[in-house]
Amino acid sequence: MTSAPPTTVEDPGAEPAPGPPRVPPAADRDRRAAWRTRRHRWDVRWSPYAFVAPFFLFFSAFGLFPLLWTGWVSLHRLELTDMSRMDWTGARNYLRLLHDEFFWNALGNTFTIGVLSTVPQLLTALCLAHLLHQRLRAATFWRVALLTPYATSVAAATLVFVLLYGRDYGLINWALGLAGIDPVDWQNGTWSSRIAVSSIVVWRWTGYNALIYLAAMQAIPDELYESAALDGASRIRQFRHVTVPSLRPTILFTVVVSTIGATQLFGEPLLFGGAAGQKGGASHQFQTLGLYLYEQGWFGFHLGRASAVAWAMFLILLLVAAVGGLLARRLRADR
Repeated sequence: MTSAPPTTVEDPGAEPAPGPPRVPPAADRDRRAAWRTRRHRWDVRWSPYAFVAPFFLFFSAFGLFPLLWTGWVSLHRLELTDMSRMDWTGARNYLRLLHDEFFWNALGNTFTIGVLSTVPQLLTALCLAHLLHQRLRAATFWRVALLTPYATSVAAATLVFVLLYGRDYGLINWALGLAGIDPVDWQNGTWSSRIAVSSIVVWRWTGYNALIYLAAMQAIPDELYESAALDGASRIRQFRHVTVPSLRPTILFTVVVSTIGATQLFGEPLLFGGAAGQKGGASHQFQTLGLYLYEQGWFGFHLGRASAVAWAMFLILLLVAAVGGLLARRLRADR
């Protein structure tokens, strides 16, 4: 006697057993491949614009718009005490600058302090970079030490130099007294105040430029130095005839950047002057263009005049950049 096979009772709520994988039809596969190809083409074409878009957005909001708005304000009479009223004056603010002795005084001070700070700064940076290019012990330590002044805030550095240049109790006048030299009134003298402000700039930026020169020196092929050594050239002659000619583009770059920085000089003379820092001294003897702009806008309340000064500085910077570009082109042509 045979028994009947057991019957299974199916659960109506159970999921069906998985079957073999479903193969999409050919048309569906072609559509997906075409979409992936199109998406890849869009990614290659538009991703670079998406990556650089944040920079242009921030530059437009915080760079281009303020520049254009300042140019528009410079053509109006706008007072800080009444921001709702703008009177069209055309080029009057610019013409007024041409007859303003304080503007020309600030321009002359800016040029003088720029020369006094840029020339010693770059010469010292070049010598320091040449020393660091040699095989020194703890080279990393010395490179970091060069960046320490650059990392120091403008306020802290200037306040220290104010103490050093103090008329009655300054360390520098104390050292001059040991040498038999009378104390110098660094803040109220014309040339002494310019030298003092320039020394702050030199101290802060020499190490930064030295590292730029050092990086450029390390890119010079060693074969040039070996050939010069075989010809009997000393270290000094190698520096003059190999290092310096190879660094001409870098030197030009640092000159242009330092000139732009000198044109915008603001924090050092402002803090060095103390309570009347915006005037650049009692007789405006070290007032720069940045301080003159600050005085016109935030102490004289003449925003239209201050905007004209800002655009005058902008045109000066464009002129400096144009001269630097012409010199760079000539250097490339001479190679």
